[in-house]
Amino acid sequence: MDFRFTEQQEMMAETVRALLADLCQPADLRRLMRAGAPRDTARWAAIVEMGLAGALVPEDSGGLGLAPVDFVLIAQACGHAALPEPLVENAGVALPLLAAVADDARAAPVLARALAGEITVALKHPANPFVADADTAGALLVLDDDRLHLVAPEAAAPLRQQSADPFRRLFSLGRPPAPDTALTAGRGLRAAADAAFERGALFAAAQLLGIAQRAVDLAVGYAGERTQFGRPIGANQAVKHLLSTAQVKIAFARPVVHAAAARLDPSDVVSRARVSHAKLAAADAADLACRTAVQVHGAMGYSWEVDVHFFLKRALALAGWWGDAHVHRARVAERVFGHPLGAEHTFADAAAMAGTGAAGSGRP
Repeated sequence: MDFRFTEQQEMMAETVRALLADLCQPADLRRLMRAGAPRDTARWAAIVEMGLAGALVPEDSGGLGLAPVDFVLIAQACGHAALPEPLVENAGVALPLLAAVADDARAAPVLARALAGEITVALKHPANPFVADADTAGALLVLDDDRLHLVAPEAAAPLRQQSADPFRRLFSLGRPPAPDTALTAGRGLRAAADAAFERGALFAAAQLLGIAQRAVDLAVGYAGERTQFGRPIGANQAVKHLLSTAQVKIAFARPVVHAAAARLDPSDVVSRARVSHAKLAAADAADLACRTAVQVHGAMGYSWEVDVHFFLKRALALAGWWGDAHVHRARVAERVFGHPLGAEHTFADAAAMAGTGAAGSGRP
């Protein structure tokens, strides 16, 4: 089986990386923070122009019909840039869920506007205590008591909550959704809600992976520039060991995240365990990488003047988003203690996947 990303997947991710490298540097984040604005209008317009909003929405609903494995590198790039705008939550989680209930006459026009880039859609899922970016969303999806509500943000009376990350705008809902806002989702709602959780956890893991690599990159750059006793501090064996340990942690987490994206099936306990393993591994790598970067920067690493804090705070915020460590360890334990182990069970349905392509990648 060949799990390498295709040229098309790599090309799409590289296009996003190039865009964010141009428009989402720490200096851009600082300008946004000083302005107190929820998003950079020009940057978001450039993202919308790429057509990424409908990446995971089926083609028959107006989207690109891509699979999670096609989007995972994009989410990773968003983490690497600490992107403030809700590309991952909107395109990766909320819009595929809305598309799953687009047969409802009230959902279809909202989905059309979101795919056109006119609005974003924010999601209140039971897995998360708050709603991200509710203040800039054109519509809210609220999953409550096995019903999915579509409501206007002002009708939910969102209340701003504090976040460790200055670019994560979190809200609680001051008013529960009215009964008449429930969509006619039918029996497929539970499966759609479960799929939203799996995508949310997977793409949070991908962002954490990108954050981890960016933290190490920043620390390596600083260690090569900062001199002490006439030579760069990166020449010291102790600093090399710190950075190499963090890089090894990332190297071990990366295939775990990519394997989880290769076949995402909410009904499969092995697939769920892979997603949880990915979230745990990526969160652990990001935590070590960010703390190591702070340590390499020395005392100034704790100050606002150093860019590392953007990535440390995003890592802290995402670690508990879409399930904390306790939730994901329990899901891994369910697979380990409740189902067969062994080499033949390392990757679920390996034989069935051979020749079919890994989640639509075109490679077996």
